[in-house]
Amino acid sequence: MPWTWTYTMTSNATSDSAPPVSPSFPSQADAESWIGESWRELLDAGVDSVALLENERVVYTGMSLHPADPG
Repeated sequence: MPWTWTYTMTSNATSDSAPPVSPSFPSQADAESWIGESWRELLDAGVDSVALLENERVVYTGMSLHPADPG
């Protein structure tokens, strides 16, 4: 079963900044490892938050890529 990330873009992102869906991964651990390595590039491309899908089933959604506010 493939695991993928879908993206929610910021309002100032261009349509070609990032693809709407990530590459496909064979496991949840692989998908989570990839997002851990790729979040900065996605944020720079205008991705605001992500959702993890297993096939069509949403595993979790609304995960912000913005660093936590220390205040």
